[in-house]
Amino acid sequence: MKIQVRGNHLEVTEALRQYVDKKIGRLEKYFHAPTEFSVHVTLSVVRDYHTVEVTMPINGFVLRAEEKSGDMYASIDTVSDKLEKQIEKHKAKLNKRLRQEGVSSLFKEHGESAVHVLTEDETDLGDVVRVKKFAVKPMPVDEAVMQMDLLGHDFFVFSNAETDEVNVVYKRKDGQYGLIEPTFA
Repeated sequence: MKIQVRGNHLEVTEALRQYVDKKIGRLEKYFHAPTEFSVHVTLSVVRDYHTVEVTMPINGFVLRAEEKSGDMYASIDTVSDKLEKQIEKHKAKLNKRLRQEGVSSLFKEHGESAVHVLTEDETDLGDVVRVKKFAVKPMPVDEAVMQMDLLGHDFFVFSNAETDEVNVVYKRKDGQYGLIEPTFA
């Protein structure tokens, strides 16, 4: 596992880099060893809030966690724990889905991986403060909901495998999920 650490409004010291490597590196025990994959860690400080964002693109899935606190080391600890809980919670579903697709399981019995890195372009444009481009993978609705939960987002754009149309799943205020199927007039 290759861990890429960058600072935003913060100089990443060697001590911080080593601490991130130690805490995030412990997640490697959940994955099969043969394939290298990248983990992207962004450390930032804004108004005394120390934020850690971790993104782990793994075999078409993305694990993501973010934590803010008054201490950078505490934020790193908490985000590492969050990712470990996500892996534990979703590894059975992810492995089952991959086996159905004829791909070897992602996690070991206690966690596993063969990963490729997804690319993401981000640019600033006028009032639009961020533009993200990503590959839209065909998937069933239940997989899109799982991916949304893994990312910790309130919505997820995907290509519906059943209809070949672009759809959006979202989390409703009542805790249920919604599906948007656009029609063109």
